[in-house]
Amino acid sequence: MSEVQSPPSPASAVTPPASGSQQTHKSFKYYDLIMASFVTLLLCSNLIGSTKVWQIGYITAGGTVLFFPITYLFGDILTEVYGYKRSRKVVWMGFAAMAFASFVSWVVLGLPPAPDWNHQNELEFVFGNTPRLVAGSLVAYFVGELSNSYVLAKLKVKTQGKMLWARFILSTIVGEGIDTIIFYPAAFFGFWPTHLLIQAMLTSYCLKVIWEVVMIPFTYKLVAFLKKAEQEDYYDYHTDFSPFSLKT
Repeated sequence: MSEVQSPPSPASAVTPPASGSQQTHKSFKYYDLIMASFVTLLLCSNLIGSTKVWQIGYITAGGTVLFFPITYLFGDILTEVYGYKRSRKVVWMGFAAMAFASFVSWVVLGLPPAPDWNHQNELEFVFGNTPRLVAGSLVAYFVGELSNSYVLAKLKVKTQGKMLWARFILSTIVGEGIDTIIFYPAAFFGFWPTHLLIQAMLTSYCLKVIWEVVMIPFTYKLVAFLKKAEQEDYYDYHTDFSPFSLKT
């Protein structure tokens, strides 16, 4: 039986195929667009969002809290519609883009400033991320995003495509939790007081999960649209879940 199913709705989920089928190479209308949007959002969140700490009322957090969680929404959509393999490919693309952006920042900051250019200190303050912070961010992103996709793909098979909202929330809880646990200690342990580090971790994690819940109605509509437009609703019955494979 074909792996293509009718799109889900908030009230009901897709009935899976009777047996698994291998993911085939086929052209999609929107896959590349979603990949480009994902990478753009990821780079902007890390390069710009991380440059400012904001406070509204009693809530204090970094700028990444506002936009980085949306990358998990994209990860959910990619896995739900196209399957874990194609989602894993996009995660690798994001990892490569982040690594290259960090390299470019390092090279540009290392160039000797012109005698009449007096903004080297400001530039280093904004973009001079330490190697420890960059490494922590890369590892946290990679492990967190793949964990999110893995949990979602496994739950889709286990629930036979039902309870989409619960699968999205549970996968985000796992993925964002792993991302937060890896990133904050790797980047700031020893620099921040322990109580401040824990407070920042908890605040960031809660806000990211809340974002996922708030965005569920939009996610439902986009998933339904893509499944219908792409004629794809992949179930990872026979998927190789190795994070280091790039086969699709």
